Amino acid sequence: MESRDQSDTPEPRPGTGWETVPDHSWGAVPPPPPAQPPTAGPPPPGGALRAVAAGLLGLSGLGLGHVLVGRWGRAAVSWAATAVLLLVALPADPDGVPAVLVAGYLVLLVLAGADAARIALRTEFRPWSRPALAAALGLLLLGIPVAGTAAYGSARDEAVEQELLGRLEEGDALVAKAAKSPFPLSEPDFRHALTLYRELAEDHAGSRAAARVPGRLKDYYAAVASPYRAKKHCEAVDPLTHLRTLRGTVDRKLLGDLAGWPDTPLAESLYGCGVSRLDGTGTDSGGEELGTLLRTFPDTAQAEQVGPAVSATIERQVAGLKGAEPCAVTDQLRRTSALVDGLPPSSVPSLAQQAAAGVRDGVYACGVDEFEDKRFADARQTLTDFADTYKQDGRRRHALDIAVAAEIAEVRPSAGKRLPGSGKPGGVRMELVVSNGAPNDVEVLYTGPVTGTVKLKACGSCARFSSEATGEAGACRANGTSYPKARLRLPAGEYHFLYKHGTGASSAVDSYASGSSVKPGYSYTSCTYVVERDPYGLDLPTLPDLLKPTSALR
Repeated sequence: MESRDQSDTPEPRPGTGWETVPDHSWGAVPPPPPAQPPTAGPPPPGGALRAVAAGLLGLSGLGLGHVLVGRWGRAAVSWAATAVLLLVALPADPDGVPAVLVAGYLVLLVLAGADAARIALRTEFRPWSRPALAAALGLLLLGIPVAGTAAYGSARDEAVEQELLGRLEEGDALVAKAAKSPFPLSEPDFRHALTLYRELAEDHAGSRAAARVPGRLKDYYAAVASPYRAKKHCEAVDPLTHLRTLRGTVDRKLLGDLAGWPDTPLAESLYGCGVSRLDGTGTDSGGEELGTLLRTFPDTAQAEQVGPAVSATIERQVAGLKGAEPCAVTDQLRRTSALVDGLPPSSVPSLAQQAAAGVRDGVYACGVDEFEDKRFADARQTLTDFADTYKQDGRRRHALDIAVAAEIAEVRPSAGKRLPGSGKPGGVRMELVVSNGAPNDVEVLYTGPVTGTVKLKACGSCARFSSEATGEAGACRANGTSYPKARLRLPAGEYHFLYKHGTGASSAVDSYASGSSVKPGYSYTSCTYVVERDPYGLDLPTLPDLLKPTSALR
């Protein structure tokens, strides 16, 4: 049996763990290297540099730290994590990558780098690698996530900019669409567009979209105010009012000169719209617009023109009372008067009296026109109201005469052939004594050369007659009976009478109309009575067709 010298025993080689160098002189097969690094004992020389290089390469996210130490499975984990992150992050969008995913990925990189460094501390790199070169490469590759993060941030910022520009374009489209419709229909679109512009300017002040907002606001104002540019003043009032209110909701620095721009156009539109409606016949008289002008812009040139414009309108309407439709003109005067009542008194102090006088003239003219048009019931009502309302007017007496003639003409149309005279005729007058032989009150209306009324009380002792013959023979002739009487002094001419039975008459007693001539040189008498000729007790009045002359005047 041979013995060996102790010096011939193989020693462990540095950096290779417990791997031995075969001695070919003996002809024996060397044992295989261990599957894992030894877990005990000091690390091989150069382990610190290898650990640093592997750790840096592991932090790159490319799995190179594990590749250097031959841990392909663990390298694949890094590749998969990086791939997932890229799939989620690209292409960049304004919302970016979820924070949880980013935090998880960073933790994974740190763990991968630490794991690669731990393994490299006790494991040699591949023959083709050098620790120093690998460390330098690791430092360089650390720039990949840094540069990637910066590039991704830039791409995300651009995505945000594109989204904001998209919002800007959305607002532009809304404005373009709204400009094609009347403001009441398009107002929601305008307001939505304004909200988009304001949010861009206030919430994303440094963006390219925000930098374009001032120009878009100018376009917005131009679109909203398009009716004003087209001289459609009434249509322009609401949109201009909308623009004027924006100074309270949008930053004045953002609006700039636009903040005060709507004032002058709005004042012009209020005036133009209000004046254009003064002579209208609809429900809009212009009072709302003119009142708003005087209250909102009292010191403007347009406000100073309101008084003269309304005054000229009243004068023009009063002149129109001489035309063919005075009642229609009167309605216009009433509208104008109501308009004046709604204006600030201090702004137009003299218009109220002028408007009221115009209405008074209109009512009188309307009543006269209704009489001439044979609308006797309307004429009577209109002129009676005139007399009741304007008791100090010099035309009151004539208005009452026309109302009396109109009432007679309702029953006896021939009484409405001509208007009653406004003056008192001269010459000789004849006496007419009207007696009441009826058991009820009687009002006598007459018109002719003169017009008037007279009321007779009921004859308390008088009764109804059984026939017209007995009535005509016995009316107002009973001895010892005092009949209520009235004496009229009438100029000669044709007269129309209306006898209206009042208190004491049954519902069946009707008014009675008659006509007669009054001739010079005579005095006349007339007597009313009631004939009961219906078997069921219906009472009907009667009166001789002609006034009976009682004596000739010599």
